[in-house]
Amino acid sequence: MEDDCRPLLSTEPTGESYSHRGSAGSLDIRTKSCRPFYVEPRNIVSDDPQERISAEAAILNSRVHYYSRLTGSSDTVLSPPNHVIPTAEEIYIYSPLGTAFKVPDINQASKNPSIVTIFAIWNTMMGTSILSIPWGIKQAGFTLGIIILIFTGLLMLYCCYIVIKSPKAIRGVDTSSWEFPDVCRFYFGKFGQWSSLVFSMVSLVGAMVVYWVLMSNFLYNTGQFIYNHAHNVSTSDSEFGTNGSERVICPYPKTNPGRNDTMSMLCLSTTGNDTSGTSFEHYWSKTSTIPLYLIILLLPLLCFRSASFFARFTFLGTISVLYLIVLVTIKSARLGFHLEFHWFDLSQFYVPEFRLLFPQLTGVLTLAFFIHNCIITLMKSNKNQENNVRDLSLAYLLVGGTYMYVGVLIFAAFPSPPLSKDCIEPNFLDNFSSSDVMVFVARVCLLFQMITVYPLLGYLVRVQIMGQLFGNHYPSFIHILVLNILIVGAGVLMAMFYPNIGSIIRFSGAICGLALVFLLPALVHMFSLREQGRLTWQSAVFHSFLILLGVANLLAQFFM
Repeated sequence: MEDDCRPLLSTEPTGESYSHRGSAGSLDIRTKSCRPFYVEPRNIVSDDPQERISAEAAILNSRVHYYSRLTGSSDTVLSPPNHVIPTAEEIYIYSPLGTAFKVPDINQASKNPSIVTIFAIWNTMMGTSILSIPWGIKQAGFTLGIIILIFTGLLMLYCCYIVIKSPKAIRGVDTSSWEFPDVCRFYFGKFGQWSSLVFSMVSLVGAMVVYWVLMSNFLYNTGQFIYNHAHNVSTSDSEFGTNGSERVICPYPKTNPGRNDTMSMLCLSTTGNDTSGTSFEHYWSKTSTIPLYLIILLLPLLCFRSASFFARFTFLGTISVLYLIVLVTIKSARLGFHLEFHWFDLSQFYVPEFRLLFPQLTGVLTLAFFIHNCIITLMKSNKNQENNVRDLSLAYLLVGGTYMYVGVLIFAAFPSPPLSKDCIEPNFLDNFSSSDVMVFVARVCLLFQMITVYPLLGYLVRVQIMGQLFGNHYPSFIHILVLNILIVGAGVLMAMFYPNIGSIIRFSGAICGLALVFLLPALVHMFSLREQGRLTWQSAVFHSFLILLGVANLLAQFFM
């Protein structure tokens, strides 16, 4: 009688686990959870849940009930054999009232088609790096920059492909729920797991620092725009740039060509009341006060126990990127193209096509194409798993095309002369006046998007660090507060003393890229091939070369 009182879809297997049945083999957990309520689909005339079942189906159901009662014995060999248990797509629920209906495949229903998966990867990869692509192309040179963008994208795609295939290459172990840190732990023990975790934290904290610098920038320019319009202040006389409706500025015209920092500041003078202007600039400074104002807003948001509220605004990232593409298109059409090819010599208004500063672009692109720490999770939701490689390739093609479009158009449309191409800033929006309405809208959209994404990044850092150290994602409010103060403090210090997102991005990309893009995937792949007896010297040389590229990419950042 106890068996008859059990729930129809109990997730508790009777007796010992079916996974220990020996030669009978392990069963799918979903199949086990639906025992013994099964009716052959041929006995169901239609999809109507009230369709009466046949006597043959009732006999089959009684037979499986019989097997189920036998499993109460200590001998697990008496459990239902595999040939009696239906596959997941053939499961029907049998009611004591004599009706049956098909159980929907919940996992299949939650899967996404290929087009959704492709754009999910695109949306995840599109971040703050897109603002620095024109600057990176300028640092490498126009021709070399395009070559490096294509080459780096292909390398990152291949390493991402290795990450996706790595769990499936492990034999004799159920890796269906594994992430890449689990794969690293399988091959390299605790060292591999902690290495992947630490370098993943570098990418997340680096992104949060870049966000703080950009939020300070966008908030400053937004306030400047509102103040200037409210007081009828014109900044055209104080900015070095072009004239006309499509005004482009060079914030730091006295900086030497080939610079890699933006430490100097542009002090805007006003034509209005001097006392009022001085007072406003004193309390509204991009590097002195704005980074501190953001603490009041963002530190409490980081302490929220759950980040589900902020996850609702992730669609703003897509809107912001699409608006940036529209903005770049309109600005380029109005400004026209300004290109001259000087292959190796530096002219007054143009940069060489090949420059020795190209590692700065490779560092930026390593973070721009970085998705390796979450690609397994994203691809699990793909409905057609056999198309994973194709969909990943198309996603990288879309991302690379977006970066190429924005980078090439901004570089080509930058008005030279009268301005030098070397004036392109690490954040290309800084090359437009704070009074530009279209750029003002872009800054507001990006500011609001970053305010909602920043707590999500903080939540990811908290979950991984606290989960590893204390086994609890929220050990106490004090623990969370101390962690958040350290993260916020790093952002504030960089925004006040080194607000160069180009350098922050390239160092973050080179550091995390060394481990999670080049080193660990290449080692995992070689270890996997060696265990299968398929490792050749050509493969070993090629993947060792990938590791050397990662090391060279990181070391080169310190000499730029």
